[in-house]
Amino acid sequence: MSGEFVKGGSFIIDGAKPQDVFTPEDFTEEHKMIAETAASFVAGEVEPNLDDLEAQKEGLMPELLRKAAELGLLGADVPEDFGGMELDKISSMLITENLVRGGSFSLGHGAHTGIGSLPIVFFGNRAQKEKYLPALASGEKFAAYALTEPGAGSDALSAKSKAVLSEDGKYYILNGAKQFITNAGFADVFVTYAKIDGEKFTSFIVDADSEGLSLGVEEKKLGIKGSSTRSVIFEDVKVPVENVLYGIGKGHVVAFNILNIGRYKLALGCIGSSKIALEYAVKYANERKQFNVPISSFGLIKEKIGMMAAKIYASESMAYRSGGLIDDILHGIDMNADDAGLKAAEGISEYAIECSINKIHGSEVLDFCSDETLQIYGGYGYTQEYPAERFYRDSRINRIFEGTNEINRLIIPGTLLRKAMKGELPLLAAAQKLMGELMTPSMPVEDGSYLGEQKQIVEKAKKMVLMVAGTAAQKYGDKLQHQQEILGRAADMIVEVFAMESALLRTLKAYEKDGEEATAAKKALTEAYINDAIGKMELWAKEALAAVEDGDMLRTQLAALRKLSRYTPINSVKVKREVADRVIKAEKYIV
Repeated sequence: MSGEFVKGGSFIIDGAKPQDVFTPEDFTEEHKMIAETAASFVAGEVEPNLDDLEAQKEGLMPELLRKAAELGLLGADVPEDFGGMELDKISSMLITENLVRGGSFSLGHGAHTGIGSLPIVFFGNRAQKEKYLPALASGEKFAAYALTEPGAGSDALSAKSKAVLSEDGKYYILNGAKQFITNAGFADVFVTYAKIDGEKFTSFIVDADSEGLSLGVEEKKLGIKGSSTRSVIFEDVKVPVENVLYGIGKGHVVAFNILNIGRYKLALGCIGSSKIALEYAVKYANERKQFNVPISSFGLIKEKIGMMAAKIYASESMAYRSGGLIDDILHGIDMNADDAGLKAAEGISEYAIECSINKIHGSEVLDFCSDETLQIYGGYGYTQEYPAERFYRDSRINRIFEGTNEINRLIIPGTLLRKAMKGELPLLAAAQKLMGELMTPSMPVEDGSYLGEQKQIVEKAKKMVLMVAGTAAQKYGDKLQHQQEILGRAADMIVEVFAMESALLRTLKAYEKDGEEATAAKKALTEAYINDAIGKMELWAKEALAAVEDGDMLRTQLAALRKLSRYTPINSVKVKREVADRVIKAEKYIV
């Protein structure tokens, strides 16, 4: 990598320019065609089979995946030399977003094309790629990712599975068990992990027909019932030494970087699902009449619809902004080169913070939208006759998948602080500079430009993060890692800063290109989101500061915080109604 890229996490201290961020308005005609291909496939092949899919009809999921492969929907991330399409990351994201209308099918697809195949795409050597990728791209074979163990979930490196080299040096003898493995019931290939000699955490490619490999029964789940979820048991499984992936003792590099990719891809699935939930909610609200009028005309229903749309807008803006960053940093890497895995790992890990942020925000926005959709349906939403019930059940797993949201909340500030200590981001210098500014009397200056108030709010929000992080780091030093509640509040603030700024930058970019009138809907969505978020930011900052300081020092900190939390609230009722009215008229998410 040349170093000419946006550093991960730098949004906390640097001001990005609207023209430098990728937004959905930047989709090319090819991007739109790919999205339409995925959407049409789901409408024609998957939706008519949803009931059978949910009942796990024998062979249906693999059959649908093979049909998807015929359209190239399994090979977006696979290099052309190995039978794939080798599309950019935005195209891959659009496929993920537009397949979610297929319910559990999208989970089977995502597990195969994402965490199942990408370890080989990014970290496999040429022989491994030649052996596995063409079959995975064509649907001849399917992949699964086996990391979680009964006693090792979030703490993946504490895995108990072991591998020992055979006496003839040709195989590793693998023993252990993996749990909650998506696609296990029909997978032909498992990317799994074990400790060689009980110490060196290593990744392996294991063929499902290997002697000694067996599966548990299908898990009976709350949601995503159409997906296969089983345990995988290894009993003296002989894995050829050439199936070690990326190198002995380097399993953590594979695991953590693939999880990063999985996180931001999961966010796209959540965004697509949130849009569908909103669509169902609005259509039902228009049809359902109470007191002789559609319930979509009620103010409290409009408030729900308006806030759902605003949250989706922010989540969508931040996800595609992140996708653009990842595309940029991976661009130019020759995936056929011997050092491709190392360069890809460096690139992906650069945006570990953004991947965790998107995972948290996307999954929690989906839960919000699913909950509000069920509420709009009322009693009917609680029955299986209507789609709200399935959405409500299916959404819940996303806060657990790819590292729980709690773990991701610890990753965000922890990674930022490590970057600061390594000198990669001047966070501590920025925090010290801020403390000096806060001690200096100043008069507020209004920004009269387009969305000027929102620009100031975002800048103040960034300073709130620096204030909280700086105060906590100064108080606890390297023991801050044990203050999870404080780290959690800091993470919540960082997530909202990225969300607010991403929505703002997207709208400003559209304004610069199309003018104010054409950007009215985006402006309202941005105002509604930022107005809602900044109040929460202030509360989290107070909670964190109160956990760090007390007495006069706390009162001094809170006085400084008031300078940063001062803003003029918008008429949120009016703005949310404007947003809702557009969505109600269109009967779908619209910007």
